[in-house]
Amino acid sequence: MNETTKTDAAEAALPRTFDLHVVATKRLVSPHALMEQLPASDNALQTVVDSRETIKAILRGDDPRLLAFVGPCSIHDIDAAREYAQRLAALHTELKDRLYIVMRVYFEKPRTTLGWKGLINDPDLNGTFKLSKGLELARRLLIDITEFGLPAGTEMLEPITPQYIADLVSWASIGARTIESQTHRQMASGLSMPVGYKNSTDGNLQIAIDAMKAAQGQHHFLGIDYEGNTCVIQTTGNPDGHVVLRGGRDKTNYEPADVAASAAHLEKVGLPARLVVDCSHANSGKKFAQQEVVWNSIIDQRAAGNDVIVGAMLESNLNEGAQSLGDDRSKLVYGVSITDECIGWDKTEQLLRGAYDRLC
Repeated sequence: MNETTKTDAAEAALPRTFDLHVVATKRLVSPHALMEQLPASDNALQTVVDSRETIKAILRGDDPRLLAFVGPCSIHDIDAAREYAQRLAALHTELKDRLYIVMRVYFEKPRTTLGWKGLINDPDLNGTFKLSKGLELARRLLIDITEFGLPAGTEMLEPITPQYIADLVSWASIGARTIESQTHRQMASGLSMPVGYKNSTDGNLQIAIDAMKAAQGQHHFLGIDYEGNTCVIQTTGNPDGHVVLRGGRDKTNYEPADVAASAAHLEKVGLPARLVVDCSHANSGKKFAQQEVVWNSIIDQRAAGNDVIVGAMLESNLNEGAQSLGDDRSKLVYGVSITDECIGWDKTEQLLRGAYDRLC
């Protein structure tokens, strides 16, 4: 036996020490290749550029309009999402002198334990996890939405995802379950759009403030470039951040006293007192009908002259409520959420028009 054979035999006898719980790895299309395959039109890119600047102006207090982040809890049906976007685009244009509407286009869903993790992760809703298809569908939908002239906002959950879709996103959020994550704070520091930082699931506002301040700083971290190569990403820091109040366990934080306390907290640490209120999640007890109560409180506060509140968020779909994903996809009802409960389109339009009338 020669020396090489002895070495090979010895290595073969050693136990494997890596990928012990990995079944397979599959290469994805690179961000650059997907962007070449699905390029954004000039009209779509102009929507993104203009809307980012408008959102920044509202956050600074230079634009008096109220931001309204409106749309499904999660996107699972591209056709329904496109129909919703067409309806919302019409309202965006009609009401734009008092409300600035941005569509919630959430492709990734954080789970407390297990469950469907969103369109990008599992676009066929059946556990086949065709991520390449999910990324393509997400990008196609964002192109359509922005070509309607409607800005899009989404939660950035996976730090790789922005390379594929961020050029079409006007506003991003860091969610309550990832707000403490250094990875997400670093990612936010390099994003090209304004970012909303949600208070944690227990209602802790300081964690959101810490995240916003961390993301304002420069960072170096691991990521991928547009060719899909692993690289070190260096960022300048993102100055365009704000807090999102979404309530916490067994408590809300949207009423005047809560808003005043949150504003005071921000001012104490030297940050602008600018807040967006999430009308869903813990503020509504995850009951879709309760969103109207929260929304009306926000509009009342704004109408009374409270300019600390610069925006509000509604979880809304074509039809109200929610449905279980189940095993038979053919039984899914069109335009109904498969994650959190949403208000329906008629109620959405009523609330937006009502706010417009009251914010004159």
